Amino acid sequence: MGIEWLKPDVIFGSLVYAVIGVAVFWLAFLIIDKLTPYDLWQEIVEKQNMALGLVVAAMSLGICIIVAAAIH
Repeated sequence: MGIEWLKPDVIFGSLVYAVIGVAVFWLAFLIIDKLTPYDLWQEIVEKQNMALGLVVAAMSLGICIIVAAAIH
């Protein structure tokens, strides 16, 4: 076994992929927010719409799984 995962290039690569993954997720979320006919943040936070919150959570998990699979 070894400590290959402690090498600086491996850590740097992991950080770069993490930043790319977060950026892709955020971009996808913004696009979906623009495609919906209402403001997601206002509906979830201010109006406490639990159903929409669950839908957005499921959508977020789906996007995250796709981004993780693409990076992997």
